[in-house]
Amino acid sequence: MEQDELLRLLESVRSGETEPSDALLKLKKAPFEELGYAKIDSHRGLRQGIGEVIFGLGKTPEQIIGIVRAMLENGRENILITRVGEAAAEKLAVLPGLEYHAAARLAVVNRAAGREPLGSVVVASGGTSDFPVCEEAALTAEALGSKVTRLYDVGVAGLHRLLAHSDALMTARAIVAVAGMEGALASVIGGLVDCPVIAVPTSIGYGASFGGVAALLSMLNSCASGVSVVNIDNGFGAGYLAHMINKMGIDFQCANHV
Repeated sequence: MEQDELLRLLESVRSGETEPSDALLKLKKAPFEELGYAKIDSHRGLRQGIGEVIFGLGKTPEQIIGIVRAMLENGRENILITRVGEAAAEKLAVLPGLEYHAAARLAVVNRAAGREPLGSVVVASGGTSDFPVCEEAALTAEALGSKVTRLYDVGVAGLHRLLAHSDALMTARAIVAVAGMEGALASVIGGLVDCPVIAVPTSIGYGASFGGVAALLSMLNSCASGVSVVNIDNGFGAGYLAHMINKMGIDFQCANHV
């Protein structure tokens, strides 16, 4: 149960549309639901503002379908499934409103209709080869409700490509900088903007990149303040964090206008 869902439930009790006993039953079922192979954390949206996300890798399509259907029965929208291969996605097609993005290996079920994206998150990549990780970050932030601007192939080998988008960079509330090789993009962006930069090292590069370790260490040693780093190829984690930062900015702005 997410925060807005709980507020709707309380409003419906106050208006008389829902019996208190029905609301109590719904709240009793809220903490988690036992499926045998999974315990669905129904309270996560209430605690964190964002509902549980399904990590698809290692789960069978049947298990994913069971988890999603249980979430749908509890009224969940914008259900994210990460790291889903194309073969598994074909079996997930039975889920209502499934959107599958092959490059990002990410699926969205029951996307909320009519919701206006908020704020400004930028996802920037060093090169086209970083596209899958970038899309995982961008699609995650979008599914959670953020407005996302994509700036792809703007790496330091041609710095003018990045500087041509200075307006988008300098008006963002959070920026995800995705790069392999030596991972220099995050430091460059961090030296240009006044918002948090979330660096994502990718496993793209030649032998001495060590599968992304070189980019990871470079980003961790960034001399630009305001740069944080997630794990190698972790586009989901970066997109999630960018949305949280973006939402905090929106909430703060709204609170100051009251």
